[in-house]
Amino acid sequence: MIRYSFLRHAEKERGLEEGVKDRPCAVILVTQGSDERGIVTVLPITHRPPDDDRLAVELPAVTKARLGLDGDRSWVMLSEANCFEWPGPDLRPGISGVGSRVAYALLPFRLMDEIRLRFIDVLRKRRASVVIRTD
Repeated sequence: MIRYSFLRHAEKERGLEEGVKDRPCAVILVTQGSDERGIVTVLPITHRPPDDDRLAVELPAVTKARLGLDGDRSWVMLSEANCFEWPGPDLRPGISGVGSRVAYALLPFRLMDEIRLRFIDVLRKRRASVVIRTD
């Protein structure tokens, strides 16, 4: 997980180039671009309950505590993703007081696998929007 200025699809449609809120995001995929830089795909994590439970995965309270996140309920949203070259200008320090550290920690394997498989399903059903970010 990283902290990132996630740009929602609706924000991009309004002409914004940067997200209006920095938020924790789950890194769902890392690939190699043509110039050998990593291309990272992230999903946003939010406190807002999903309108459709099929489009989100709730983070367990124990996982949130281990990551140093607050105690409020949170969901990984599967309906929106951002892709960007690593490292990108929209990375933010993830842990208060730790200057350049943008990562929180790894999500548990089973949870990450559930998120990955459900995101693939949402993509196949064309229920997700992916915003490609550039510098």
